Amino acid sequence: MTEPQTRLALLTPHRVDGSQAEGLVEALTAACAVGDVAAVLLRLASSDERSLVALVKRIAPAAQQTGAALVVACPDFDGDLVSVAARGGADGVHLDKPGEGALGDLRARLRDGRILGTGGLETRHAAMDAGETGIDYLMVGGAYPDGAVPDSDAVWERASWWAEIFETPCIAVAATEAEIAGLAVTGAEFVGLESGIWLSDAAAVARAQALVEASGATS
Repeated sequence: MTEPQTRLALLTPHRVDGSQAEGLVEALTAACAVGDVAAVLLRLASSDERSLVALVKRIAPAAQQTGAALVVACPDFDGDLVSVAARGGADGVHLDKPGEGALGDLRARLRDGRILGTGGLETRHAAMDAGETGIDYLMVGGAYPDGAVPDSDAVWERASWWAEIFETPCIAVAATEAEIAGLAVTGAEFVGLESGIWLSDAAAVARAQALVEASGATS
């Protein structure tokens, strides 16, 4: 049986708010139309729960209409992100640098098959601990809120290690187009594209798709 092809995931900018919604919907619609996009990570600016729910409702269909899952993150939000996801129609939640017990709590509360993902883990031990909580994916790499990005060689190494040993899917995030081809052959189930790659250039998603297919990468 042929193994499934490595797929793409799109990461939005950090701290998305209502003023960016229209432009983001347009960009997502264009990007999801030209590549095999499996998931979109929507990184929200903190606000009140009602406003966040309304924002997710505006943005989610742009991803979901082509079959991509929309996962929400909001690191500075003190409220109930599970409620935001459920009420907004998102497919799950993402938590970076989770505190002790946080992933287990979210896993217990997420219903109806909703997705739980995590990232920002700086050690192999932390990644393995996260995997034991029943997460649906581990994200390796991705820009920090201040715009800094992890070392690309370290992202490649961590994704290769995880994909070789663990069954939990991995999203290996490219910060530039030059990193896509290398990450496609790590064995990671998904290659993530930072917003700087695709947000203003939907054709970059088509180029990423071509690189993945040319690599012959399978998950």
